[in-house]
Formats: sequence, structure tokens, C-alpha cells
Amino acid sequence: MSFLKKLMVTAAFSAAMFVNAAYAENVKIALVVKSLGNGFFDAANKGAEEAAKELGDVDIIYTGPTKATAEAQIEVINSLIAQKVNAIAISANDADALVPALKKAMDRGITVISWDSGVAPEGRQLHLNPSDTNLIGETIIKLAADYLPEGGDVAILSASSTATNQNAWIEAAKKVLPEKFPKINLVATVYGDDDSAKSTDEAKGLLKSYPNLKAIIAPTTVGVVAAAQVVTDQGLIGKVNVTGLALPSEFKKFIDNGASQAVALWNPIDLGYSAVYLAHDLAVKKEEAKPGATLSIGRVGKVTLDDTNSAAMAPPFKFDKSNIEEFSKIY
Repeated sequence: MSFLKKLMVTAAFSAAMFVNAAYAENVKIALVVKSLGNGFFDAANKGAEEAAKELGDVDIIYTGPTKATAEAQIEVINSLIAQKVNAIAISANDADALVPALKKAMDRGITVISWDSGVAPEGRQLHLNPSDTNLIGETIIKLAADYLPEGGDVAILSASSTATNQNAWIEAAKKVLPEKFPKINLVATVYGDDDSAKSTDEAKGLLKSYPNLKAIIAPTTVGVVAAAQVVTDQGLIGKVNVTGLALPSEFKKFIDNGASQAVALWNPIDLGYSAVYLAHDLAVKKEEAKPGATLSIGRVGKVTLDDTNSAAMAPPFKFDKSNIEEFSKIY
């Protein structure tokens, strides 16, 4: 073989290797959470990694701010744009404030979906709710009402005042109160910003401001633990029931000691898993997110998008003394 032919063969081989390497490069999907150090989101990341392993061509970038603020998430988004990730799947601290940064990401060809806590439709391609909003709202009130046959004062300890998901659940809860739970009197809603110390202070404030309080409802896994610890520390077990949305692994001791009768949640592992499947379908398979579209979420099944390009997974599941031991070993 002549030198020229050898050179051509070598060049062709090198070019082929370059092309194959380019095609072999994994898809980078960023799982952006409200804040790091939150057990709920850590569990969601386990599901994301499971999906990445199944799909085989995905690298997960698990990231988020240390404080649950929109400003901090915008910094994270801008960093991901600079890294040229393929997709961003975000649980939003603010539905509207993130839109400009996420629109910038989409303009750069990055797939954007929201999950858990939604982004306004113009800032994402689809949104995955963990469950139906109205059902969650009714569930969190029912968890308190079921153990207050005579009714009484209850208060809500939420995450941040701009959290899309919690705000929607609270509004849904308020709507069902007059008709379905007329004996329940919602006296206050306070915000702990998904920060353990602030949530603790807010729970203490509720107990001081409302001495006849019968229940604290916390639709946040951080707030519910903080409130239950306050009730425990102040010797109010049996007088104030703490309920809401909780991870069984984090909350089992409060079911066991009686600070709480029951809580509910969905499977955060499945939520993170499903978010990655949806992001992958849009980024790689070029599935179109449009009203009426049915999309696969792997082993979890399928979801159908509504007229806002949103979908919901499953009803909340109740945890009490009968099953908390079993589920605390899972998540």
C-alpha cells in the first residue's frame, strides 16, 4: 500500500472514530431540585440514577442551591446552560421567576421540563405533577380531620410562599373545607422555606399564637419533621397532631411516638425516575410535548398531557402505624 493510501485510510479511520465518539457521548440530564440536603430530593435522585442506568446513554447531574430561592436556582440554570447540558428537569422555587432563564435554555436547544413544583407553561415543555392537585389538597386536610371528630383549629406550615406545588395544594385544601370538613377551622398558613431551623421557629410560633391548635398540617417533608419535633419537645403529644407529607424513613419515629397519627406521600424515587424518562424522550427521541400526547415513563407506566402540557402520576399514599415500618425501609 502506498504512503498516500495509508494516509487516506488512517484519516478515514480517525474520522470514523471521531464520529462514533460523538454519537457515543452520553446525554446530560440535569435534575435540578429546590435545595440540596433534602431527603425527598435525594430519594428522587435515586430514581433518576435508576432511569439513567436503564436508558444506558444518560449522565445525571444532580444539582440545586443550598437555599430554596428562585435567585439561587437561576444561578444554577445559567451554569447548566454554560455546561451545554442536553436537558434540565427542575422542581421550581418560583413558577414565574425562573421563566426567563429557562426560556434562554430552550433557545439554546436544551430540553426543559418541570416536575414536582411546576414552572409556568412558557418556561418549560411539560410538567409532571406527583399526583392530582385537588386530590392532594383534600388529602392533607383529611389527614387532620380524620383524627378530629369534634373538629377544631388547624394551621398549615408550608415551604416557601412562592412554591408552586404547595400553594396549589393549599388552595385546593381551602376549597374543600366548607363542604367536606365544616368542623375544621384553618387559622393560619405560615412558611418555613423548606429550612429546618425556620420551620421549627414557625411551628413554635403557631403553638404560641394559637393555644387551642389541634393539628399542624405541613405539606413539605422538611416542615412536617420540624413540627413533629417541636410537638415532641414541648410535651404536646396527644394534644396537637402533626400531619402532612412526609418521607416514611424520616418520619417513622413520630408515628411511633404518637406526635403524628398518619401522613401521606407519593414515591419520590418513581418521581425522579419518571422525570428523567420524560426529559430523555423529548431530548433524544424527539417526542413532542403537546396536549393529549401519551408519553412513556418506563416501569411506572404512561402519562397523558392535559391542555397545559401537564400530567399527574398517582394518588397520595397514607402511612400510619400499620405500614410505616415497611415503607421506612424503602424511602
